[in-house]
Amino acid sequence: MTVRLVMSFLAALALAAALGSVYVPWLRKIKAGQEIKEIGPNWHKTKAGTPTMGGVIFIAAVTAVVFSFGFPFIRDGELGALFVLVFSLFYGAIGFLDDYEKLKKKQNLGLTARAKFILQLAVAVALLYLLRLEGYLTPSLYVPFWQVTFDLPEWLYFVLAAFIIVGTVNAVNITDGIDGLAASVSVPVFVCYTAVAFVWGERFNSLGVFAAGLTGGLFGFLIYNFHPAKCFMGDTGSLFLGGAVCGMAFALDMPLILVPLCMVFILETLSDIIQVTYFKLSHGKRIFKMAPFHHHLEMGGWFGHKWTEVQIVALFAGVSVICAVVAFFSCAGRYV
Repeated sequence: MTVRLVMSFLAALALAAALGSVYVPWLRKIKAGQEIKEIGPNWHKTKAGTPTMGGVIFIAAVTAVVFSFGFPFIRDGELGALFVLVFSLFYGAIGFLDDYEKLKKKQNLGLTARAKFILQLAVAVALLYLLRLEGYLTPSLYVPFWQVTFDLPEWLYFVLAAFIIVGTVNAVNITDGIDGLAASVSVPVFVCYTAVAFVWGERFNSLGVFAAGLTGGLFGFLIYNFHPAKCFMGDTGSLFLGGAVCGMAFALDMPLILVPLCMVFILETLSDIIQVTYFKLSHGKRIFKMAPFHHHLEMGGWFGHKWTEVQIVALFAGVSVICAVVAFFSCAGRYV
C-alpha cells in the first residue's frame, strides 16, 4: 500500500505540473482574469487580471489518480474515495458557477450568498445520506484524544453535520486570500488524512489514495500559485478543497477531527465573524485592520509590521503542520 500511496502522490504532482504548463497560458489567452476587491490592500490591485479557476489543475490531477491508482478499490466495491471525489466535484461545480458569474460580469461578485448556501446545503445532505446508506457513516460522534464515541439521535446528527460541512467549505474559501495560502495550509491536512488511512489499514485504502493524490495535486498547483501567483484557484478550487477536507473527515467517520486539524481555517473564519459583529455593535469600529486575519497581518495590524505574503504563508502553513501532527496522534490508534 505504501508504494500505491507514493505513486498516487507522484503521479498527481506530475499531472498537475504538466497540466498547469498548458492550462495557465490558455486561461491568460482567453482573458479569464480575476477582478480584485476595492476594499482590499492597495498592493493587491497589481494582481488584477491574474487568471482564476486554476483549481482545475489539482482537481483534474486527483480525479485521474482516483480512477487509475484507485480503480482496483472501486472495482472491489470500496467506494469511499469515489464518494468524496464526487462530493468535492459538486462543490467545485458550485465554485465554477460563481467564478463564471464573476468573469461574465467583470466584477468580484458571483452567485448570491443565498444561492450558494442553498446549493452547498443540498450537496452536504446528499453526501451524508449516501455515506450513511453505504455504511461509511454512523450517527455518532467519535471524540479524538479521548477515544470515545457518543451516540446522537440520527436527525440531530445530520442537521449538525450538514452545517459543519457548509461551514468548513466556506472556511477554506475565506482562507484563499493571498498567493499560495489555501493550498499551502491544505497540504498538511491531506498528509494527515493519508497517514490516518494508512495506519488504519485495508478498509481505508481508497481514501488514502484520494488524500495522497490531492496532496500531490496541490504541490503541482503551487508551482503556479505560489507568490507571485501565475493563477488563482478561484472558488472552483477553494470550494472543491473545502468539500474534500470535510468529505474525508466524514468518510473516515470522525467529523470532530476537523477541530484540531483545520484550526487555521477556523481561526480565519472566526476573525471574519468577530470583525463583522464588532463593526455592527460598535457602529463602525474594527478589531482587525481588515478581515480575515491574513489581511490584518498584511496591513501591519496591532504591531505595525506589515507581513509579506510569503511570510504569512510560511506562518499559516507551519501552524497547519503542527495541527496536522496533533490531529494524527489524536486518532491514529482508533482501529490499530
